[in-house]
Amino acid sequence: MNKLNLNIKNYKTLSNILGDHDKNLFQIGYHFQTEIIVNANEILVDSDDKDVIYRLETLFNTLIVLDSFHVSLRERDVKYIAQVLDVSTPDEVIDFYKKREEIVKTFTGKSIYPKTLSQKQYLKDLERNDVIFAVGVAGVGKTYVAVADAVKQFKEGRYQKIILSRPVVEAGESLGYLPGDMKEKIDPYLIPLYDALYELMGKRATDEYIEDGTIEIAPLAYMRGRTLENAYVILDEAQNTTKRQMKLFLTRLGFNTKMVVTGDVTQIDLPKAGDSGLSWAVSKLEGIKGLKITKFSLRDVVRNPLVERIIERLGND
Repeated sequence: MNKLNLNIKNYKTLSNILGDHDKNLFQIGYHFQTEIIVNANEILVDSDDKDVIYRLETLFNTLIVLDSFHVSLRERDVKYIAQVLDVSTPDEVIDFYKKREEIVKTFTGKSIYPKTLSQKQYLKDLERNDVIFAVGVAGVGKTYVAVADAVKQFKEGRYQKIILSRPVVEAGESLGYLPGDMKEKIDPYLIPLYDALYELMGKRATDEYIEDGTIEIAPLAYMRGRTLENAYVILDEAQNTTKRQMKLFLTRLGFNTKMVVTGDVTQIDLPKAGDSGLSWAVSKLEGIKGLKITKFSLRDVVRNPLVERIIERLGND
């Protein structure tokens, strides 16, 4: 066993770093594939690999600094910090947590902050561009952050409407054969968006905005012939659009409108994956001024850490 060179001054700091029932410690051990033992305020590592020891010391010293700034170190934070330190400096990580700016408050008053450096960059991209593609696996926050930003911009009066759209190819049948009006037909496919809106605005306000058309549920198939103006528009699950549908959607862009296109190219449900409008658009539109493609990686997954392991194991099959 090798002792790490750390300066953990008190049990409170150690407790914050280790997490409830040592869950944070488990994440660190899993990331480095080594056994880590805590003895009083000392941390011992079952490894003679100098690189592993150096990286562990860097991680724990970064966590100690974050604790000194009263950052509550949750399991997902420690998992993310362990991963991102492989590609970022400790100063970048510390600066991110110290200077995180609130996106918006939820209906109950809880502050929503970016959870990763990529989410922070995503927010900058949303601020600076009219059309943004957010591409990444499930759980990186690409849809939730877009909805949070839409609510913020709407509350500040920058946009008059929020428009939500999503392809429904998963149903295996056309909307015309489903019961109910247009909203009732597409509602089941928009549950993740509704969940975010209810959390951010409250169910009553959200339902009232939907009732008066301020928040619009717009099936992709019904976009033809429209010009979308003064609106914040989100197209979710865009990997399931065809090339024709993607072109149709993007050409609806009017003045004072922001379009956010989110999707995961590893979860294409079209009969032919090569027909995906998202993959096609991303390959064609890189470099256009006013349009930005934000790409997330596995290290940006902010769900239960088990999700990342599942994604790694299942791959693209």
